[in-house]
Amino acid sequence: MDIEQPTEPARGLRSRLREAVRSTGYAAYGGGIGLLALATVPVGIVVAVLWFLRVGRRLVLPFLGWLRWLTDAERMRLRRLGHRIDDPVRVGEAPEEQALDSTTRREVAWVLIHGIFGVFCAAVVLQLLLITANDLTYPLWWQDVGPGEQLLLNGLLPARTDSRALLGPVIAAIAFVLWFFASPRLVAWQAQPGLRLLGPPPGTDLSARVTQLTATRAAALDAHTVELRRIERALHDGAQNRVVGVAVLIGAARRELQRDPVRAEEILAQAQDTTEQALAELRAVVRSILPPVLENRGLAGAVNAIAADCAVPCTVTIDVPVRCPASVEATAYFVVAEALTNVSKHSRADTAEVTVRLDAGRLQVRVRDDGRGGADPEAGTGLAGIIRRVEALDGHAVVSSPLGGPTELRVELPCGS
Repeated sequence: MDIEQPTEPARGLRSRLREAVRSTGYAAYGGGIGLLALATVPVGIVVAVLWFLRVGRRLVLPFLGWLRWLTDAERMRLRRLGHRIDDPVRVGEAPEEQALDSTTRREVAWVLIHGIFGVFCAAVVLQLLLITANDLTYPLWWQDVGPGEQLLLNGLLPARTDSRALLGPVIAAIAFVLWFFASPRLVAWQAQPGLRLLGPPPGTDLSARVTQLTATRAAALDAHTVELRRIERALHDGAQNRVVGVAVLIGAARRELQRDPVRAEEILAQAQDTTEQALAELRAVVRSILPPVLENRGLAGAVNAIAADCAVPCTVTIDVPVRCPASVEATAYFVVAEALTNVSKHSRADTAEVTVRLDAGRLQVRVRDDGRGGADPEAGTGLAGIIRRVEALDGHAVVSSPLGGPTELRVELPCGS
């Protein structure tokens, strides 16, 4: 019996629905943190006033401990969303030093903003779902409730007649479409205050930056050494052996030339075949160093060629109006190739998406699939090699792959000199 497979549009809708549901969960999580932040504001004002009056010094450290817990919860949420955010550097041990620290000031600013904006974003997402559920079923039960409860659109639209009641499914459909498309965007907006305020203050973490650059330079040297060894092995085990074989065959043909010309011709034909094999292996080595498709068709053509060969249906979006440095394009090509190989081998995905765009001097690569998730860079799936190669160019890579999916790899590569 033939089983009808879902079409590509159906797979895409299922993937987007899963993303909308996931976004709703993170929006609710962020909204809960926002409510706690909102409750923190009056407490913080009381503690600040008492501290200013020099009667509440003992309250400062417990309040700062609560503030740290709250901001750490938001950082954890942002990391689960796939964002890279480092813990800030704390300075000072005395309550006064900690309270006046620039990190604390930024965290207080986040509490004020997220307590309003974070709750608002969560409320919009959840209200759209509630409107969908309530108004979709409204024609079934509106006559069983009192006039004060015969309302649509979350209580904004009275509906006390049959014709008005039939507006319920229409409003529900509109609310569902808005939720379906807007919830991921609202969650992205909800994350912005935390991304801007909860990381290390700009320009204050230079020692960590020096350490990071030292590590990336070491990674670059290691990657270069590994690549040279790979090329050496490829030449030694492949083309070199072929060339030695050609030399041996030509010598044998010379010895047979006078005694048995027919045999000599057979040996020369064999030498020709071996030479062609050596040339093919040399071309393969050259292509592995810098794929000719990058030079001939550019990054867009190269990425589309990889996606066309992927076993999983793949959607490609590329917005790179100018050529990037060759090393950046080669690394981006490697990232996409390795990521799609992982998708084909390990993800059990129905669809995959590749997005490459140039923004503010940085090449951004995003590979996403709707598979089973659980990808681990330490598990030998090629993700560790991607991260090393990206860090060698002073870029960074983030892998988000919760169990059950989806899996998303995001890479940023600097294109400046």
